[in-house]
Amino acid sequence: MTTRKIVASALVSALAGGAQLAQATDVFRLEGYGAISRAMGGTAVAHDVGPAGMMTNPATLSLMADGDQAMLGLDLVTTDIKVKNKATGESVSSDTHANNRGPYLAPEAALTKRLGAWSFGVGAFAQGGLGTEYGNGSFLSRAAGGLATGLDNSSRLLVLNIPFAASFQVTDKLTLGGSIDAMWQGLNLDLLLGADQVGSLIGAGRASGSLVGALGGLPDLRGAHFSLTKDQFLGSGVDAWGYGGKLGMLYRATPDTTLGASYTFKSRMDDMEGRATLTAIDGIAGQIAFKGKIQINDFQMPAHVDLGFSHHLTPQWTVAADVSRVFWRDVMKDIKVAFTADAGGDINILLPQDYKDQTIVSLGAAYQVNDSLTVRAGGRFASQALSSSTLFAVIPATPRKHLSAGLTYAFSKQSKLDFAYSHAFKETMDNTSQPNTSAPIEVAHAQNNVTLNFRYSF
Repeated sequence: MTTRKIVASALVSALAGGAQLAQATDVFRLEGYGAISRAMGGTAVAHDVGPAGMMTNPATLSLMADGDQAMLGLDLVTTDIKVKNKATGESVSSDTHANNRGPYLAPEAALTKRLGAWSFGVGAFAQGGLGTEYGNGSFLSRAAGGLATGLDNSSRLLVLNIPFAASFQVTDKLTLGGSIDAMWQGLNLDLLLGADQVGSLIGAGRASGSLVGALGGLPDLRGAHFSLTKDQFLGSGVDAWGYGGKLGMLYRATPDTTLGASYTFKSRMDDMEGRATLTAIDGIAGQIAFKGKIQINDFQMPAHVDLGFSHHLTPQWTVAADVSRVFWRDVMKDIKVAFTADAGGDINILLPQDYKDQTIVSLGAAYQVNDSLTVRAGGRFASQALSSSTLFAVIPATPRKHLSAGLTYAFSKQSKLDFAYSHAFKETMDNTSQPNTSAPIEVAHAQNNVTLNFRYSF
């Protein structure tokens, strides 16, 4: 293992700390980093949100006071996800059926240093993820013809970001910043495809390889199930390392108004690799398991551009607004699965996703009550990136409207506690189309997020 990966692995372990992943709400991305940003609707491009600013616009590090600052914190996310079979009226909720499911916990850690015109930072943040757990007894675990399989349907995606950031105050008005980010992502997935879904993939040219013929040769094929899951806090069936980066700038238009812009580059992740089991379900022969190696190829986090401004209405009142464009279309056309059985044979599948680019508007306000207390509130509104015709029950990344509130309490000039609460309003989406569902489904998803940070200046 390289030195970079040894250091990064240590940071990942420190970040995870035996915890579980967070459920992202801007598709696979969290709707803001750190409690200050989260309480203000995720705004972070043009105002000081503390060390977590390196995750959105590294140039905001120069807005912090001189000296060093450390931050420790966590997100706690509780989800309300329900899938309904519109043909039968049956429903199933995503609950804690296994050790690595919700409620989801994502710690954060960062350290910054200000040296004159220069500011530096390093951190470890959960950038986003996804988690569902429907168990093995619902209609999602029945193959064609209503055959009960007893096989799980679940998902867990975790994306970690380890930025090394710097900013430089060029003039009194202009600041530039950037970061190089080590990234890690891991995926657990249990997914049952009915025989009709398998046939739809084959008919559309989305399934190929020698195992396609083997499945087709079974006397009464009812479905196929992929399992690439480790039932551990951080363990993932497949994972990969990679890198990303950001560029940012700030411009102080007036003493009370700051403009900001940042660009986050598309990630460069290796293919996720690991072990998996492909189980063919046959009405006569039963369940036939093929163990082997699996890859999820070219699974990337998208590029996005963020523009923002902040303005001091009075010495106590601050307002902020950001507009973001997230380029999901470039990275989520298909989920590319490649499986090679230990006993020989392979299958390659393209699961269609066809995400759309997403526009996000974030609004926030803060009021400094006194030297010890600041209160905040905000809202966040996004266009829908997912298409109903390609929705998976195990990937319900649909919420797009949030309201948030929070506060900062200063125990002293050195120590501060930040708190935020964010509510994602219920979003409902239907899918009646193969290959990503067999039965017509309705997926409803809402959630609550609590964020707590402790900051210490020294």
